[in-house]
Amino acid sequence: MNNILSLHFVPVLLLMVFPFLTHNDFVADAVYPASTFITGIEFNMSTVKNTCPGNGKKADHSDNWTITWADDGHQYTSWGDGGGFGGTNSDGRVSMGVARIEGSKDSYSGYNVWGGKDPESQATFTGKCYGIISINGILYLLRSGTKSVCYGLQELYKSTDHGKTWDSTEVKWEFPKTENTGFFVPTFLQFGKDYQNARDEYLYIYGTEHTESVNTDNIWAVNKPGKLVLIRVPKDSISVKSSYRYLCGFDNNEPQWTSDVNKRKPVFEDSQNGIMRTSVSYNQGIGRYILIAQHVTRFENLNGEQGYMGIYEAPEPWGPWSTILFEHPWSVGGFPHVQNADYPGDSKTVYWNFSPKWWSEKGKKFVMVYTGPGGDQWGTVEGQFILGE
Repeated sequence: MNNILSLHFVPVLLLMVFPFLTHNDFVADAVYPASTFITGIEFNMSTVKNTCPGNGKKADHSDNWTITWADDGHQYTSWGDGGGFGGTNSDGRVSMGVARIEGSKDSYSGYNVWGGKDPESQATFTGKCYGIISINGILYLLRSGTKSVCYGLQELYKSTDHGKTWDSTEVKWEFPKTENTGFFVPTFLQFGKDYQNARDEYLYIYGTEHTESVNTDNIWAVNKPGKLVLIRVPKDSISVKSSYRYLCGFDNNEPQWTSDVNKRKPVFEDSQNGIMRTSVSYNQGIGRYILIAQHVTRFENLNGEQGYMGIYEAPEPWGPWSTILFEHPWSVGGFPHVQNADYPGDSKTVYWNFSPKWWSEKGKKFVMVYTGPGGDQWGTVEGQFILGE
């Protein structure tokens, strides 16, 4: 067990588990109760990879690796602000690119499909992406913003050639960038290979609410209070804007839906710690929906505050949510402290999601895809959940 870090969510033991904390350190608390279904999580530090073992490529200075499993057996991922696999911050740099991941968790290779260094096709628009999914052999991508800051325009694209070309659909939401309105960084709920494990005939989307008023479109931060909204659309009407429905509350614990985007209500809230980027996936082996959220700040230390990773589970896409882990990501074994040159004095790791292809058959074991270890680059780490009795 020398390379295993095991964490159980027990808030009252935080100072015992991490005795280096002092009264000056920023310590936050999770707002959802501890899970009795998944009582702990382990990360195997010996499995951390930031180089593709299959073709030896890194993806330095590229971040935000949202990922899906397509009909052709490969995984597809998007990155931002870098050259992708084999590229750097200047060599092949694009605002957003798409790559293909071929192979197993132990011998995978990364290839730039759209944008980046030596791609199969060139990128044709800018922005960021935190949601990509494959349904019936078609890839869908959620474009968030037009620059590094993702407020404002949220737009759906689709690809019928596994990411080589992308066409805009009629589905878009436009919100004022500098006002605390609308949602941003939307992400898809992952349901296995080509969406084959879906619970019903709907595609589900989560979006973080823009709740902080700003006077510039260059502010990029965790939004407080934190609110996450849930959207769904029939799988056969994904490109039809009028088919989208927004969760607007509950009646006898049953979710209610509206066609009016202005009547949406949060499906997940954290007014204390805020929310920024999220990912959500269904773990078929254990029958649970797993949500990962970024809390407090993106950095190890910003104005006396420290960032947190929150991992939550629920029996349904709309909850009720329970906490698996709420911790500083650099205190977790797979996310070691490495100073980020772009932000001197701060360590950074962001956007964590589970590979939909590399779950174990029974769902206990996983591979997490993330930005890191340390700074902006591709990273993976293996781990497992500890289930309750």
